Amino acid sequence: MNIKQGLFYIFITLLLNVNGDDDSGWTFIGNPLLLVRPCNGSTDISASFEPGLAPEEENTYTVFISKKFPTSSVIVLKFDADASITLKDRSFARIRANKDESNTFDINFFKGSKSISFIVRGLTPGTVPYFKSVKINSKEYCKEPLGGFLDQYITGYKDHAESASREPVTNCGRRKVDHTELIVNAAPTKPGDWPWHVALYKLDRSSIKYICGGTLISEHFVLTAAHCASSRGVKLLPEVLSVVLGKFNLIGGDVGTQEREVHQIILHDKFEHRYLDHDIALVKLKTEAVFTDVKPACLWYDKAEEKLPTNEVLGTIVGWGFDISDSLSHQINQASMPIVSENTCIKSHPVFYSTVLNENKFCAGYRNGTSACNGDSGSAFQVFIPDKEKDTSKTNGAWFVRGIVSQTVARIDKAICDPEYYVVFTDVGKYIHWINKHM
Repeated sequence: MNIKQGLFYIFITLLLNVNGDDDSGWTFIGNPLLLVRPCNGSTDISASFEPGLAPEEENTYTVFISKKFPTSSVIVLKFDADASITLKDRSFARIRANKDESNTFDINFFKGSKSISFIVRGLTPGTVPYFKSVKINSKEYCKEPLGGFLDQYITGYKDHAESASREPVTNCGRRKVDHTELIVNAAPTKPGDWPWHVALYKLDRSSIKYICGGTLISEHFVLTAAHCASSRGVKLLPEVLSVVLGKFNLIGGDVGTQEREVHQIILHDKFEHRYLDHDIALVKLKTEAVFTDVKPACLWYDKAEEKLPTNEVLGTIVGWGFDISDSLSHQINQASMPIVSENTCIKSHPVFYSTVLNENKFCAGYRNGTSACNGDSGSAFQVFIPDKEKDTSKTNGAWFVRGIVSQTVARIDKAICDPEYYVVFTDVGKYIHWINKHM
């Protein structure tokens, strides 16, 4: 069910007659009130929201549950983000945070009641906590939670989510050194060249194995491919993954790396593992990254291409993927390649590309042996955007994540990439709203 189906009223507005019996004197007081059913299929639970509040207050809504609650009833509420809960009437019930489960609260009734109402507040401005579960006396009353039902009405959130159309103002995508030059194909790198590139490791029985690359995009979040954080379409347990920031050598020899445990894995809800549709995921770190030698990359925005000196979009891939010896590289390598048209891509291998390509993916490459390969999955297709429009000096600017390495054609003799074919990338520009929603 989509969001519109979950709205059973549009707006209720408070009016005041300021001129006695003259109907023309009715006017608005306060903001409109939006009423929503936050759980599909449940008429017992409703939520009200007042748009237009200050940014620090607008991620707040009131929940009303109309149901007879006998003495000693228990409601267990679970949310998808950090929240605080306040009862409107504390004369018959108390609320406490569940110490065993994050974002979970227990409401205990010491007197009977015909209903209950409480206020839900997000702890982070712009982030609304939505129900994941509402259990009343052990029975689930929110089997189909309606997530995101207030996102379109939150001004602060929308400003953030729609930032895909505006140039970022944060100091992202810039190295610690004073220059940010472009690179050549299939070249080695130096430590510190790509301070946002991360290594993802997976616990496999008794050993830890490198599996994919990723990109640091904030203190707490790494962007990668969904197939890197899942197994046959099912997301991995957070404790199975670990992330290493600031890494240059795949095996030892690094100084200043930051190893982080994973708090949460967020796969796109429409990820389809057979054809790698919506192949995008966020990995939330348990403890924040420290921006010393480690830096975040910038996320793509709609008008970025207008600053490029030519019409060609040239991106760079970095990682420890398979080299000419069909084994993982010991140090980060880098390769640049242009985006090519869908028609060019399909003509090169109609059976493969016509099956996997759609409007949320793009192709890039040269078909000259320079390619992303096994082990590069999840790494960024990053584009250098100059600070000044059409600047060709290639010295002052920042790196923006345009895509995520997803898949390519395999060789006939073994399940290893064929570097003579184009690489398919998840188009990050199509997922900026999704990324910001979960960040």
